[in-house]
Amino acid sequence: MMEPYDLLAHLARDGGDFAEACIAAGMESEVPSCPGWSVSDLLWHLAEVHYFWRTIVAEQRATWEGYEQPERPADADLPEFYRNGLEETVTVLAAAHPQQANWTWSHQRDAGFVMRRMAHETAMHLWDAQQAGGRERAIDASLASDGIDEFLDHFLFLSLGGDAGVADEVAGSVHLHCTDVPGEWTVRPMDGGGFSLTREHAKGDAAMRGPASDLLLVLWRRRPMDTIDILGDGGVAGRFIAHSSLE
Repeated sequence: MMEPYDLLAHLARDGGDFAEACIAAGMESEVPSCPGWSVSDLLWHLAEVHYFWRTIVAEQRATWEGYEQPERPADADLPEFYRNGLEETVTVLAAAHPQQANWTWSHQRDAGFVMRRMAHETAMHLWDAQQAGGRERAIDASLASDGIDEFLDHFLFLSLGGDAGVADEVAGSVHLHCTDVPGEWTVRPMDGGGFSLTREHAKGDAAMRGPASDLLLVLWRRRPMDTIDILGDGGVAGRFIAHSSLE
């Protein structure tokens, strides 16, 4: 896991690049990786996500209930609204202790979760905005490796952790291996349902190998599975990707 300071540095940098990428792409442009969204929708989405989570952390809320979404600005005013919010978000998170208790939707209920989530949410949407403008670039490799770890810990098990039926449907273990930076994980179905996660080199029924950015983008269904190397049972790998929770 990356240190909070490094995550916040990525948030500040990628967050600033995101606004520029949106402006360069054009507010009315479509976002291929987010079907049905324009760039202005993407910009508003991330602005509101930042607003929500800095509210949770700043007020140390024990529940999301009672949160009031801000009014969406006109498209011409969105970049300024977003940039001001980004600056405030970084300030709020930097002032919080990572172990500060606050509500999250995850099993990890502290400000550290929010720091990590905002860094990865922002990096992924930067990629979306760059793709919309025809300037796609890889996610920072070290950040992407941490993003794979976050995905497996929080998004895969959000839907799969206690679901015996899904474990049976995936029907096999998966080993993930970054080829450019450190990062290896093995996910195995458990007796009685659900999956176990270990951070180790091990043999799986399927292996997914590639640069960290490509692996992360495949897990988030931004790129097709054939972007990376699949060894062993490709059916297991495909079902594994299809059954993760991206809601």
